[in-house]
Amino acid sequence: MKTIYNQIAGRSADRLAALSDGVFAFAMTVLALDLHVPAAFTIASESGLQHALIELAPRLLTYLMSFLTLGIFWVGQNTQHDLLKSSDRGYAWIHIAFLMAVTLVPFSTSLLAEFITYRTALFVYWFNIAFLGATLLGGWYRARAMGLVKPDAPPGTDTALVRRVVVAQILYAIAAALCVFSNYWAIAMIVVIQLQYAIGFRFRPFSWM
Repeated sequence: MKTIYNQIAGRSADRLAALSDGVFAFAMTVLALDLHVPAAFTIASESGLQHALIELAPRLLTYLMSFLTLGIFWVGQNTQHDLLKSSDRGYAWIHIAFLMAVTLVPFSTSLLAEFITYRTALFVYWFNIAFLGATLLGGWYRARAMGLVKPDAPPGTDTALVRRVVVAQILYAIAAALCVFSNYWAIAMIVVIQLQYAIGFRFRPFSWM
């Protein structure tokens, strides 16, 4: 019997997870390459070094923000993969699109660091996050529709995963909209959102997250 390629391609969830780990590790490492030690010949005093480090603050801020972003999405995709009994070709390609968004994070981070007061740079960064969320959610919908999810997945898993991504993206959109007043306000809210999702601290206003 002739085997149909689409039925056998991309079936290994373990291979896809291994690729994901490698891409995340690379992207998280590349983020640090945008942090450059001040050139020694430009520093002549303690105050000069302190001033140079202050000038480095926007890049350090965006580095920490993006490292948190990648950490949050790695946990999200890892959680999703752990719930799969297998993959398929469609899911594999959706997840490859997700990994493409991961590799773009160093670029959008560098752009925002270089033009931190420009709304365009902030919107590019926000779009990168939105694309990450959309492809992660798209992969879950594909897995659910094609019966790739383990039958013993805990009750309420689907609702929890979907709600977490959707709520996060709504909050990120609100944060990006604050650039109308100030990019720094928008960045501050993004950091607050990230800390909430990374730490997992629960208090009444965020009990639905």
